[in-house]
Amino acid sequence: MTALSVNVDHVATVRQARLAGYPDPVEAARLAEQAGAFGVTVHLRQDRRHIQDHDVVELRRSVGGRLNLEIAAEAPMLEFAERVVPDQVTLVPERPDEVTTEGGLDLLGRGDQVQRAARRLVAAGIRVSVFLDPDLDQIGALDDQGDVTGFELNTDAWTRATSALAAGEFEKIKAAAERGLASGREVYAGHGLTVANVGPVAALPGVSELNIGHSIVSRAVLIGMPAAVGEMLAAMRCG
Repeated sequence: MTALSVNVDHVATVRQARLAGYPDPVEAARLAEQAGAFGVTVHLRQDRRHIQDHDVVELRRSVGGRLNLEIAAEAPMLEFAERVVPDQVTLVPERPDEVTTEGGLDLLGRGDQVQRAARRLVAAGIRVSVFLDPDLDQIGALDDQGDVTGFELNTDAWTRATSALAAGEFEKIKAAAERGLASGREVYAGHGLTVANVGPVAALPGVSELNIGHSIVSRAVLIGMPAAVGEMLAAMRCG
């Protein structure tokens, strides 16, 4: 079955709204893993709008599964990752004025920067993934990224598409996954996934992991983290 990595960024968003000590994303991660999550994902943004450095340090100590750290391919972020040594780093694009990540990395235009970053991370003993749009040219550019062992497909456009366009957007995801698998890389997916739409993506052959945060945390506010994770896992099985 496709594994689930729970992104707990927005637990920290609630905490930072009041600059309080709670809710604790580390505790949320513990509950998510107890409920069946394969691992935990956090995005340490350069502006530190939600997850903080100390959160990542504590998560490194406490997460039993895979700790996936999303960061920009910038020197200070790479230095932090080298100190903490998460199981995996996913390199993502980042703009200060975006509400959330708006698209995949441009490997065609920034391939050299990504290659240098990946080389550093691998030397520190960290697996490297990249966040990409389901564009075959971008997926093909992975052929020049020998240190990148996996990639996460951005499913946002499909989750937002009208019914008339949804089939075409899903075909892009499917084709991108097939192309990536053919290159020998692990394929993950995420962005905009909910219990209502996750099934088809979870059922795609070769997609080994889904990274889901906002919808799980939003549901957890109402019914608790274990129940929210349980609902998502059940929806993934019904694909």
